[in-house]
Amino acid sequence: MYPGTWATTHPDKPALVMAGSGRTLTYAELDDRSLRLAHRLRAAGLRPGDVVALVSDNTPEAYEVYWAALRSGLYITAVNHHLSADEASYIVRDCGARALVVSAAKAALVEALDVDVEERLAFGGPVASYGDYEAALADAGDDPLPEQPHGDDLLYSSGTTGRPKGIKLPLPDYAVDEPGYKYVTIFGGLYGFDTSTVYLSPAPVYHAAPLRFGGVVHALGGTLVMMERFDPEDFLAAVQEHRVTHTQMVPTMFVRLLKLDEPVRASYDLSSLRCVVHAAAPCPVEVKHRMIEWLGPIVNEYYASTEANGGTMIDSEQWLAHPGSVGVPLIGRPRICGPDGAELPAGEIGTLYFEREEFEGAPFEYHNDPDKTASTQHPDHPNWTTVGDLGYLDPDGFLYLTDRQAFMIISGGVNIYPQEIEDLFSLHPAVLDIAVLGVPDDEMGERVVAFVQPAPGVEGDESLATELTSYARERIAHFKVPREIHFRDELPRTPTGKMVKGRLREEYATS
Repeated sequence: MYPGTWATTHPDKPALVMAGSGRTLTYAELDDRSLRLAHRLRAAGLRPGDVVALVSDNTPEAYEVYWAALRSGLYITAVNHHLSADEASYIVRDCGARALVVSAAKAALVEALDVDVEERLAFGGPVASYGDYEAALADAGDDPLPEQPHGDDLLYSSGTTGRPKGIKLPLPDYAVDEPGYKYVTIFGGLYGFDTSTVYLSPAPVYHAAPLRFGGVVHALGGTLVMMERFDPEDFLAAVQEHRVTHTQMVPTMFVRLLKLDEPVRASYDLSSLRCVVHAAAPCPVEVKHRMIEWLGPIVNEYYASTEANGGTMIDSEQWLAHPGSVGVPLIGRPRICGPDGAELPAGEIGTLYFEREEFEGAPFEYHNDPDKTASTQHPDHPNWTTVGDLGYLDPDGFLYLTDRQAFMIISGGVNIYPQEIEDLFSLHPAVLDIAVLGVPDDEMGERVVAFVQPAPGVEGDESLATELTSYARERIAHFKVPREIHFRDELPRTPTGKMVKGRLREEYATS
């Protein structure tokens, strides 16, 4: 399915509603505007397999561009608008974009880009050197396209440990109005998306999960409610106002919700919620316990990556029986391997690979980087791939993640997983956010250092450092307790919940 299907049967139904402004895009409008943009891109010379890049805030036009690409056999690359001009330029150049559509709200970034793109359009206002989006749509035809081969996304990893990497998959071999698109097939059935779905998206549209899940909602005829930006109380208000049935969040959003005063949380009617999905980052056990206690057994988790090389899922009942797990196989079979590539028994921590039997080689490739692609493959099994996560399987086959391989600390020959320490502090009333990393140490190899963003109204001083150190020493092994605690007004976390530890390492090294 695609918006054109629902434009025929339910033309006036809202396809998208902005939670803050109330701005609405009906299915008829989404179909017409994406069709006109598809004609414009075709007139500009784009053909199946070409790439259109998007730099946008959360706004309806983002999905007009998305569906114009998907109904034209094009790849769409949504660019993180929080990047520097150099970083964003790298992505636009690396993906090979022939067209670039941008929001005037991001004009400062866009006008600083160093890119050579044939077709440039801007919506929401004028942008230097860009054509007017509305005028382009008005001038474009609205005749049915001669054919509508299915496009796909070409998205970039978060780049928390280096340059972002583009993940490019072969285009689907069916039309946009034919069934089979992987995200619709997998997640639509798994979480019960249908025409009655009202899905609240609180995360940036450039990220893989929000972009893809919004597309699933449209493919199945539901309504997407998109927040301009996440605010915990605004989130609750949107659920109540729009009678939201489904939503997807990241664990940092859970924490912000739980830190609202209880009377505030209790004042909103959340009874319409049928499914709360979370992903993108590990969720502390206590945080998830409290979310299930609050909302009931409607909290569902999946673990996957932008690379889509594999995935697991777990519902509330399973999680309560296996707290801390990210579940059982959804896509591929998890394999835990040691440094020599040998599989490890249940309970032992190692590198997580996913086996994909339907592929003879790697199920994905990093665009323009065969060496990085090769580095993800198991030395003996090319169809086993890893994105660098560490974890273990329990005797029942449930997967647990311990940390990213790049973040693991080796101190005195002992492996320390920062995620465990960060989880410990996640609900401490004085801590709004925390990042733990290892820094070089002449004696121990590495020592544990914490960067803390204090809660509003809390002073980040020596007294707080002493309190946090004591708190940790009472609850975890002393060798895991941070040897240094540094306070910051804000930590470099992406809007999708991932901590950019590389930036903290650089800051520490130069301080």
